[in-house]
Amino acid sequence: MPALTAADTIRILVATDSHVGYNERDPIRGDDSWKSFHEVMCLAKEQDVDMVLLAGDLFHENKPSRKSMYQVMRSLRMNCYGEKPCELEMLSDASESFPGAFGHVNYEDPDINVAIPVFSIHGNHDDPSGEGHLAALDLLQVSGLVNYYGRTPESDNISVKPILLQKGHTKLALYGMSNVRDERLFRTFRDGKVKFFQPGTQKQDWFNLMSVHQNHHAYTETSYLPENFLPEFLDLVVWGHEHECLIDPRYNPEMNFHVMQPGSSVATSLMPGEAVPKHVAVLSVTGRDFKVEPIRLKTVRPFVMKEIVLHEDKTAKVLAKKENNRTKLTQYLMSVVDDLIEQAKTEWLEAQDEAEQDEELEVPLPLVRLRVEYSAPDGGSFDCENPQRFSNRFVGKVANVNDVVQFHRKKAGTTRRATDGAALPEESILAQLSIDSVRIERLVREFLTAQSLTILPQNSFGDAVSQYVDKDDKHAMEMFVNESLSNQIKNLMDVDQVDEDDLQNAMDKYKSKLEELFAAGHLRKTKKARLKPRPDDWDSDIDGGHWEDQPGALIRSDDEQAEEDDDVHSLPSTTAAARGRGRAAGRGGRPTAAAAKKAQPAKTGRGKKKVVEEESEEEDNDVVMVDPNEEESELFVKPGPAARGGKKIAPAKKSASPAKRAPARAATTASAKQSKLNFSQQSTQRSQSNGKGTIQANEVSADEISDDDDAFEPPPPTARSTRSRR
Repeated sequence: MPALTAADTIRILVATDSHVGYNERDPIRGDDSWKSFHEVMCLAKEQDVDMVLLAGDLFHENKPSRKSMYQVMRSLRMNCYGEKPCELEMLSDASESFPGAFGHVNYEDPDINVAIPVFSIHGNHDDPSGEGHLAALDLLQVSGLVNYYGRTPESDNISVKPILLQKGHTKLALYGMSNVRDERLFRTFRDGKVKFFQPGTQKQDWFNLMSVHQNHHAYTETSYLPENFLPEFLDLVVWGHEHECLIDPRYNPEMNFHVMQPGSSVATSLMPGEAVPKHVAVLSVTGRDFKVEPIRLKTVRPFVMKEIVLHEDKTAKVLAKKENNRTKLTQYLMSVVDDLIEQAKTEWLEAQDEAEQDEELEVPLPLVRLRVEYSAPDGGSFDCENPQRFSNRFVGKVANVNDVVQFHRKKAGTTRRATDGAALPEESILAQLSIDSVRIERLVREFLTAQSLTILPQNSFGDAVSQYVDKDDKHAMEMFVNESLSNQIKNLMDVDQVDEDDLQNAMDKYKSKLEELFAAGHLRKTKKARLKPRPDDWDSDIDGGHWEDQPGALIRSDDEQAEEDDDVHSLPSTTAAARGRGRAAGRGGRPTAAAAKKAQPAKTGRGKKKVVEEESEEEDNDVVMVDPNEEESELFVKPGPAARGGKKIAPAKKSASPAKRAPARAATTASAKQSKLNFSQQSTQRSQSNGKGTIQANEVSADEISDDDDAFEPPPPTARSTRSRR
């Protein structure tokens, strides 16, 4: 191989956790996130990189505001479009990495000129949700601004295939795995359900680069992704989700690859990890070698943090033995904060260019956090001022005018109880769950561990609360409670001969079963609430709030609607029947053609069997089977054999016996709104042999056909006996 030159070098700008839209309603800090992201994209154009790699959390919310979406699209269009040709060559099948309407990488689109392609995975903040399971990145991809890859449609069965790129003689295999709930991903790796694919040719010539977005540190035993879970053939892992900037790659001798953690470009919490200077990096890959060039971000708002233990501080220790020491203690702490403000300004000016320092620069208001541990020594006390009042003294001097100081003290771990007698977690646990790092699911889990729930599953409860808080789903709790109560009642109705004394045991047993199924990943998370269209005459000011918050806006589930249809026999519900068939034929909430088609005339014998087989074929089309004998095996090689068998779908059985259907038919014919039957219509007969005799069936007109399955007359016994019961 000839010596590699600059023409063989792939230059990649690496960044992660931009969190565009964070705190955007704040009058001081509202524009921080998109300004930092704009600086990152301007650096990509200034450094003349070949591509940009984002490792998740581009947006702070999975439903970003119009302002956030506008600023991101503006920055991408300003810096990524241009006449410069992209020198990267796509070698893999782009339709596998970019499914959807446009199954190709954006710089190969003939209708747009992309000079710097952006490749991004989603994080835990901008993950897909709602109807269609779409993410904000899907909008950017369909508009040609971003290449959204590394999707994880199945959390319990993950296949990671690389995007194969080449420039000159350098070959790059770009892997990506978007965010999955840490506990579930840990279990999936442990069970061997994560498969990594490698290029099938010239394996030793590829530089293997991967981006992930998971917890990097073991906050609990299973709530993180260990580095040794990843394959050893990787060369460099870009780790998102952790906000502390560790831009210099760290070598893992056990796995023989490097790990780089760029950190966030905006401070989303006042924690020590966020106080580290923010950087991005230009990664240069030449053959199998790489080097990293860190670049410090200059538009980031300065942030300094300090912690003081009063009984160890010389000045404060003297005040502890004086009475009424609040005034002097407050003055001392104010002087500490003033020093931190000056320190923040100095550090920000030092980060600017020398040419810019000659001009008079307006230093942005800094973020300042002072943590004060005020446990007093024996024989003394510290009279601290209210933290809100203390923080408000620095209005116009700092950006966080409500939480400059944080007072805390050490206490022995004791079991606390709420006013209603419920046990609370220990003080040490609550101290870890500070407002800056709290996670809703963990908070709910810790609280419920100290008590017991009778009907509601505990882990599903935490998931519903998380959907309500993190995803702004106002109906998540309502849907969870209604679904849990409905399932519990249905279970009790199905159990035979249960004494009243054993009802509690039956409910506890069923609740434990649901918790096990949810933990094993067999139960889906709380469904996204579906809302009815807002009426044209709805006025939020007059009618009492937003339409989305009204109970009447919630569309009930198909099961609830089906129960209502069973109670009302006056008219067969065609809408419910159509939804029923659509739910049976489709998967993953995806609408199918079978739900929209009109019901075909009922046939007996083999004719009906043929219709059932055709529906089964439509269902089989949804099952994507990876055949190692197909053409893709020439490009990818699996590390281990994957035993996946074909999935057979049996014909749907009748939901009710002929005896139970009789009342429905009677109600149908007695309805005043039923179409008038034309008995004088000429009918045709078809004779079909079933091996035992000939069966004749009369075709009915389209007016006589109802979409309700209960409106059809059951076939004769001889015809039913000939149907295939596979």
